[in-house]
Amino acid sequence: MPKGYIIGHITLTDPDAYPEYVRRDTPILEKHGAAFIIRGGRSKTMEGQANDRHVVIEFPSYEAALVAYNDPEYQEVAKIRHKAAESVIIVVEGV
Repeated sequence: MPKGYIIGHITLTDPDAYPEYVRRDTPILEKHGAAFIIRGGRSKTMEGQANDRHVVIEFPSYEAALVAYNDPEYQEVAKIRHKAAESVIIVVEGV
């Protein structure tokens, strides 16, 4: 079964508030089988336009990634991200 991924492209608008989101989202996503593959770190946009920060989270399946994203507890914590950053979040099935 192909793995599932949540991919986030993020630009912080309130860098002081964002760490609270990271602290609280991690255990919620991990209970759904999340493995953080990329979480920030250096990046260079080679073509087009991109946000400043990139996150790739691997899940056992596409369905598990959807369940994690839609978890009501996660959605409550996501409100912190909505206030602290501009973001694009994508759920995708791997190969």
